[in-house]
Amino acid sequence: MVLIVKKGTVPPTPHTEFYAIPKVLTREEIHGSYGFSGAWSRKVHVRSYPTEQVKPPRKADFSLAPDFPPEADVLQPYHIFTGRMPHEGDAIRGRKPIVHGTRTTLSISKPTESMPKETFFRNGERHEVYFVQDGEGVVRSEYGDLKFRKNVYVAMPKGTTYRIELASPKAWFLLVESMYPINFAPHYFNKEGQATLMSPVVETEIETPELPAYRDERGEFPVDVKHAGGKVTRITLGHHPFDLVGWEGALYPFVFDVKSHHGIAREIHTAPPMHQTFQSGNVPHSGFSLCSFVPVMAGWHPLEVPAPYAHFNVDSDELMFFCNPFYGAREGVVEEGSFTFHPGSTPHSPQGKAAERSLAARGKVQGRLAVMLDTYFESMRITTYGFVHRDPSYVLSWAETAPHAEAKGEGWESPSA
Repeated sequence: MVLIVKKGTVPPTPHTEFYAIPKVLTREEIHGSYGFSGAWSRKVHVRSYPTEQVKPPRKADFSLAPDFPPEADVLQPYHIFTGRMPHEGDAIRGRKPIVHGTRTTLSISKPTESMPKETFFRNGERHEVYFVQDGEGVVRSEYGDLKFRKNVYVAMPKGTTYRIELASPKAWFLLVESMYPINFAPHYFNKEGQATLMSPVVETEIETPELPAYRDERGEFPVDVKHAGGKVTRITLGHHPFDLVGWEGALYPFVFDVKSHHGIAREIHTAPPMHQTFQSGNVPHSGFSLCSFVPVMAGWHPLEVPAPYAHFNVDSDELMFFCNPFYGAREGVVEEGSFTFHPGSTPHSPQGKAAERSLAARGKVQGRLAVMLDTYFESMRITTYGFVHRDPSYVLSWAETAPHAEAKGEGWESPSA
């Protein structure tokens, strides 16, 4: 994160003597990225290093490793009904990968309960962004507490120890994982590190954690750590992991409301990079762009066709989550929670009469809300769980004879999202 944040109390100079409790030397930790050449934060623990384990590590009683059906090797687009997936478990044990690549994973989690009391999770191999489709609650981490609600992104840097507690009967998350840090796109910032006046995002609109009083407690505190392709190992700390006196830096969890992505309108249709919110990796050579399709005015050129053109980005797989069914190019095909997977090896386009319908929408606000991820030089595969919840008729839905539900028009006309 470009914005450097300070919470609690830290000594002004790194790696210097400091006491939060008289005669008890605090312990410093650096949480870094890109081999300490990227964003980092300095954390001050009240008395213990975060390395102190009091039980031998053991294999956890659950795994987050994906598996794949034989059909994953057949080239085709997919439409997955995530809204029809059952709600179950907590946010971690209930997460289900639906598409997976060597550097990127997308999962659905639909918990009905908070994580068990005084248990914690750490993704040790991938950075995470949760998009909250439904529900509310709090993510507690060593950095502090972040409240979440519908339609926000929750960014969790790799290595953060956290737990998710629900304040609603259930929740619904789209989870994006990346080997690389996930942040706002660097081209949105000037050389001083400040968002430019042309950027659709403003770094000061993020919500940062509220750091409560440190937990100076002894005991056994289990942390389930994801590593090595989805394996999970349980380690047991001898002190509470939320023991920070303070922290400062540029690597930390944060919340960003999708409404704080301020959509850009243009006279004619333009490509998805206009909608980019986050970026991961060295785009366009690796990683991905994460886009927010927020309500925005369609093009107003007198001959504008608001529906997108057929497109064939051979270096990217396109993965799209529909927060509502009002996406004009797919209206009558998708529903709330639909997830489409279009491999870069084959083109895709609007279905049916979407292009003709869109002509009446020039200069009108589109009611869509969707989250899209484009990979760069990474091919994704559908998982067994994603395949089970697919629409088997989707691959033929572009055929002239394919039946389509009657479009409601809200994808091109309604400003509600």
